[in-house]
Amino acid sequence: MENLAELDLYLDRLCEALGHMDRRASLKDYCKGLMLPISRKSVEPLAAHLEPLRVRAKHQSLHHFVAKSSWSDSAVLASVGDSVKPLLVTDTGHYWIIDDTGFPKKGKHSVGVARQYCGQLGKQDNCQVAVSLSLATELGSVPIAYQLYLPKDWASDPERRAVAGVPEDVAFATKPEIALGQLREAVKSGTPPGVVLTDAGYGDDTDFRDSITEMGMIYAVGIRPATTVWAPGTAPLPPKAWSGRGIPPTRLRRETGNEPVSVKALAESLAPQDYRTVTWRECSNTELSSRFTAVRVRPAHRDYLGTKMRAKEWLLIEWPEGDTEPLKYFLSTAPEDATLEQIVFVTKMRWRIEGDYQELKQEFGLGHYEGRGWRGFHHHATLCIAAYGFLTTERLKHPGVKKNSAKPETSRLPDDYIPRGSRPSATSCA
Repeated sequence: MENLAELDLYLDRLCEALGHMDRRASLKDYCKGLMLPISRKSVEPLAAHLEPLRVRAKHQSLHHFVAKSSWSDSAVLASVGDSVKPLLVTDTGHYWIIDDTGFPKKGKHSVGVARQYCGQLGKQDNCQVAVSLSLATELGSVPIAYQLYLPKDWASDPERRAVAGVPEDVAFATKPEIALGQLREAVKSGTPPGVVLTDAGYGDDTDFRDSITEMGMIYAVGIRPATTVWAPGTAPLPPKAWSGRGIPPTRLRRETGNEPVSVKALAESLAPQDYRTVTWRECSNTELSSRFTAVRVRPAHRDYLGTKMRAKEWLLIEWPEGDTEPLKYFLSTAPEDATLEQIVFVTKMRWRIEGDYQELKQEFGLGHYEGRGWRGFHHHATLCIAAYGFLTTERLKHPGVKKNSAKPETSRLPDDYIPRGSRPSATSCA
């Protein structure tokens, strides 16, 4: 490895968040193991490649560190963030990206596992799902918060909670509620505020959007086609005139002929010339572009229960050339004088999280943890993010660095090494 000294310095800083000196060697070894070019990165393969001549002892040591040791995930992730932020936060703008990722699982005993939507599979299946918050710029990104989503069946089952070691203070929370908690912690920790980006799974939640605004941040979030808004030139009616009896009316009104419309209906009512082709990013072989339009609207969700009209926002609509209907919809609290190109560029920055998860899973073994407990699930993820954080810092310090130049080299396994759990007659692994 070309920059082993820099990796040691980086890991030394992370070790300060562990609380005990005897945990430091395990953190360093685990992170270095996750950076090895090996196909499987659960505890035993890491132990086998880190210390081929004493696999069992190393396996026990790493397993205890990741599955049982009580160090703080948030403290280590904060240290990762402190290392990356000076390189990542720039004057050109940065973003807070909310997303979740799924891990297919068999059985029912792994913490949080349930039949739910799994993005990796693109369908409902048995899996675990974790919610993350990433700090991002055009140059790179790294997760700074990460938490398992605990379905209601799990959250309300004391027996399964106890077996999996779910902390007592962890109650059921929706994914948007988990994300809001992560955002508030980031604000509290002094992370420089950025534009909040996320998909329709979060953006369609009106309380989620309102909470971001209350935090003083701008958002650009996906919404579903059925989301209702007040089209340009329309608005809810003021409260009825007071008759002089009873309590004066205060709520906004709707009437036949003066009602909000779905964003899909609004998109289809616009003229073709309202849409323009916008290029938002250049890839290695082509430019990414599509047709867009942006109009000023007022969100309409349950405004008839309120006394004040919601502020106007940008509704961004993507309708690719040749498609029979619009593809995506977004709401953004970007300034009123923002251009279409600016709104598209900012909204499309959410692609960075896809690159994060792809590398975390394929290169750092994010989904390879084989334990079933809450602590191990989060410790493994934290260490994967820590290893990925170093790679991100190296890329930011040295633009153009080769993909694997920041990774250690693997050791050759002994000829007689047999993975734990293999048949007695199994061929040894080299």
